[in-house]
Formats: sequence, C-alpha cells, structure tokens
Amino acid sequence: MSSPKIPSYLLPLTQEEKHLFLRYDNLKRLEREAAKSKADAAIARLMENEQTEDFNSDVDSVPTESQLRQKYPKYKAPKVLNNDRETSEIDDDIDLLQSQEEKLSSAFRRNEEKLAILRQEKDVAAQRIEMQDAHIKREEQLRQQLLEEHKAAETVNLGPSLKKKRLDDVKEQSLISNMKFSSTPPHDFSNSFGLGDSSGVQLFPSNGVAPSPDSAWDPPDNVSLPEEKCLELNLTDFRASKANVGEGNNTIAIKFMAPADSNRFSINIAAPNHENYYSILFHFNPRQYEKGGTVVLNDKKSGIWGHGVNIPLSRLPLMFGEMSCTLIIQINDEGFDVFINGKHSARLEHRSPLLDDIDKLVLQFPSTDDYGQRENWRVFKVWWGHKDIMAKREELSNVPGFKSHNAEHETKLFIRGLPKIYTQTEIDVRRAELERAFRKYGGNEGVSVICPLNSTFAFIELDSPHATDLALKEMSGMYRLNRARRSRHEALMEQLAASKSADVDTLGSEWG
Repeated sequence: MSSPKIPSYLLPLTQEEKHLFLRYDNLKRLEREAAKSKADAAIARLMENEQTEDFNSDVDSVPTESQLRQKYPKYKAPKVLNNDRETSEIDDDIDLLQSQEEKLSSAFRRNEEKLAILRQEKDVAAQRIEMQDAHIKREEQLRQQLLEEHKAAETVNLGPSLKKKRLDDVKEQSLISNMKFSSTPPHDFSNSFGLGDSSGVQLFPSNGVAPSPDSAWDPPDNVSLPEEKCLELNLTDFRASKANVGEGNNTIAIKFMAPADSNRFSINIAAPNHENYYSILFHFNPRQYEKGGTVVLNDKKSGIWGHGVNIPLSRLPLMFGEMSCTLIIQINDEGFDVFINGKHSARLEHRSPLLDDIDKLVLQFPSTDDYGQRENWRVFKVWWGHKDIMAKREELSNVPGFKSHNAEHETKLFIRGLPKIYTQTEIDVRRAELERAFRKYGGNEGVSVICPLNSTFAFIELDSPHATDLALKEMSGMYRLNRARRSRHEALMEQLAASKSADVDTLGSEWG
C-alpha cells in the first residue's frame, strides 16, 4: 500500500498525525472498492437483461460466459447472492465509511488547528529570542562605546577645564551615572554608607582579610543544587524586637559585581530552622533577560514559593555590567527594605512573623537556581550590623512592594504548569478533574474552578482560609500551587466593602 501524499506545508508530522493520514487514505481506498463493486453488479444485471432479450427465442443458442466476456470485456459473472440484498449491504458499508470519513475529517481539522497554534507560538518565541539578542547586542555596543569614551577622556590631554567638562559629560552618559567617582576601591564600601567596624562586623572575607578581587566568592562550576558549595553566613546577635524599633543588628550590606553577560543571581535570608532552605523569609533575585529584565522578591513556605513582587530593572539602578554595586537589606517591623547604591528600590513586607525567640538569621548565596543553572556574579564583601532606619516614610508610596501583602486571596488558589487546553471539551474535563481533586476543601457547596481557554493554569475558589492552607499543604505534591493574587478591581471592591461596613458600624454605635 502506497503512502498518502501529504501537503508540504503540514510537514513534519507527529506519529499521531501520520497514523491519522494512513487511516484516512485507507478509508478512501475502501470507498473506491465499494463503488467499483456496486458498479460491476449493475453491469452484470444489464448483461443478464440483454442476454434474455437477445436469445429468448432459442434457448440452445444462449451464449456461454466466455462468449459474453469476448463481447463485453468488463463482464463479470454475477454472484449467486441475492442482488437486492447485496446492494443493500454495499449501501450500508458506504454509509458507514462516509460516517467514519466525517469523523476522521473532523479530527484532521482539529489537528490542523492545533498545528497552526503551535507553529504560531513557535514563531512568537523565535521573534522574542531575536529581539532579546538584538537588545543584548545594542547594550554591549553602547557599553563598549562609553568605555572607549571614558578611556579617551582620561588619556587625552584636553586641559584642566575642558578635561573636567569631558569627564562630566561621560559621567552623565555612562551606565554607572548613579555612582560618584571616588577613591574607594570597587571591592570595598564607600565611607558615605557608614558601614564601619564600630557598628558592625565583616562576615566575608573572614578572619580580617581585606576584600579584594582575589578574595571574592564566585558560584562554583560543576554543581547542580543551590546549596551545593554555596556561601552561607550566620547573622548573629539578632533580635526581632530590637530590629522592629530600629535598634540592634538590622542591616546587611553586600558589595558585588554582576558581569554584563550574567543571566541572574540571588540571595536568601532564612530562620535557623529553615530545613535546607525549605522555608525562606526573604529572596532577592535579579534576572537580566526575563521579561525585559526584572527583579523578583519572594518568600518560601514549606517548599512552596509565594507570589513574587516583580520589579522591572528599568526602574532600578544598574546592577549588570557595572564595576561594582552595593546592596543593602534592612530589617524592620514592616519587612525587608532593599537599597541599591543608596536608593530605596524595593520592599518585601513580612509574610511570616519574625519570632523573638530566635537569636540569629542565616544568609545564603546559592550556587544555582532551582533548575540547576549556575548563578553568575562575584561577592567581594559582606557586612552585618546596626544602621539607623534608612527608609523615609514620605517616600514609601513610590517604593515597589509597599503595602502589597493584601494582594493575595485568602480562599483562592492558582495552579500552574498544567497541559495546555484547546477546546471546550478539554476545559470541561479539566474542570471536572480539579473539582474532584479539591472537593473536600470546598464545604457543602464544593469548589469553584476557572479554566481559561488556551491556558496552562487554573483558579480554584475554596471554602475558607483554613481550607486553603490545608489544600496548599496536602496538594502541593500533586499540583504546583500558590495563593492567587487579587486584581486591582478586586482589591478596590474589597476596600469599598470594608469602608461601607465601617460606616454602618459607626452609625450603629452613634444611634446605640
């Protein structure tokens, strides 16, 4: 049996699509054979009628089958079966084949639609990669140009005043325009940050070693886990009650350098009972090429990441491709405040209470991300101690992450990493599956499930916050779960409802 002819624009095909084409070709062949059989039977009946009319006068002169074949080349001897019955059976076969053809055609159209969607997604991904490559190339060209201008400004004798003006112009255009030139080495803190020995201790390098490029820590090669050969430091003499009021050890300072080609790097702060960082209080993770450049602040509870606070890199001082940067993390009663080169850049508000019975925290510099990809940066110096509160109350409204703790739903879960669905039937199947899986967390009314078309995620509305916590704990091994985030509209509606409730209570107390 020859292979069916397949249009070139559909190639290459999957095994399922090849099997579908073969079945379709076999169906067409059977239909042709059935039609041919029906036609042969009709010709045979015509031959019999003609034979009766031509030779009814002389029975002895009835032609033989060989004579009929010579006269009618297409003649075939009729079968002994009843012709009406045989025709009826052939008609039934044709109806069955036509029904099967319709089903196969419908399946073929659905597969063509899926192929078109997948090819479109592939084209979009390829365009995105091309745009990222072009963006990286433009940044590298700009960096090289600025470095050459800076070098030329330092070497060319332009005279005192002209040279100073040229240097000022280079500073304004430079990628490190947010830093002041000083005599401070790039691997040490500037005196302007006030990170002296009297108010804190140098945790890295240890044993009083002066920081330098030779003593820096780089994530090692040939590792596959975040904790494998990571840099881990104890933040001792910590008391939450003191940090909450701006006293005691409350500030971490890190001097680092992230290469221009670095994809990402990260740090974690955890309590002593973190169980190999199964629970993390604070996670800081700049990603240069993800979503046009972003910084993710997050926490982890019982091995499950929370909803990250995503901040575009364009809103922050430059970190990638700089000679060095200073990162300061300050702990207070509201959360972790992040300062990059002295600018208040972000805040992650406390998602787990800092208990006063712990006397230290743990600072981790992971070797890889969660998928085993090596982090890429250099850590020159780490300082831990006390510093006055740096956050200014009047500027907090413009700080990313400020008052974001209400963004999580108390009773709604977000499930990600599901197979993509394309049809209404697949939506119904997924909804039924999730309703059965989470039924016991929904109370008498069950759970409400939302499954958008062409998506790899779903939302589940549960009975109560307690049931939601229980589902997160018990179902995390089967699904990738998080609490869902409120939309801006939902947050505004909840604030409006709370305001109306407060007004009603006030009126009730006045009339009472």
